[in-house]
Amino acid sequence: MKKNYVIKTKDFTLRPLRMSDKASIAKHANNKILARNTLNLPHPYSVKDATEWIKKESSNYRKKKPSDFVFGIEIDGNIVGAVGIHKIEHGHKAEIGYWLGEEYWGKGIMTNAVKKASAFTLKQFKLKRILGCVFLFNIGSARVLEKNGFVYEGLMRKAVKKGNKFIDKKIYALVR
Repeated sequence: MKKNYVIKTKDFTLRPLRMSDKASIAKHANNKILARNTLNLPHPYSVKDATEWIKKESSNYRKKKPSDFVFGIEIDGNIVGAVGIHKIEHGHKAEIGYWLGEEYWGKGIMTNAVKKASAFTLKQFKLKRILGCVFLFNIGSARVLEKNGFVYEGLMRKAVKKGNKFIDKKIYALVR
């Protein structure tokens, strides 16, 4: 694993998270809409939440074969979102998840970030499949996957429980 792997584009940089990112992460992740549209982002989202997340993910950067790898999305020196590759089974498959601060929505940033992270993941971990799951009502997130060649594979009814609600999720996959 290239523990300091960085992908630069004209609009943003994808890079590993650092402890110095905690305030920026807390600022951009502290959003009710993000919390509603993602499985694991709490609301409110605090600096303590960001610190714990960075600690957890930082240990993966040092592993030769990590089970998770998260890119922070850096714009103007601040982490404003992330693309995570989870449940990595080297040589086979992984899952992708992502979030972006609301002020950056609608600018194509997440679509491009998912494109770059997916290409890295397929090559670096020699994957055949990347799975992407989105809540049925999260149309924007589904479009990000579709624009990146992920193919809709089906609907899982009441697939996750969040709070008191059971939520349907759409399954997409990028297969090579």
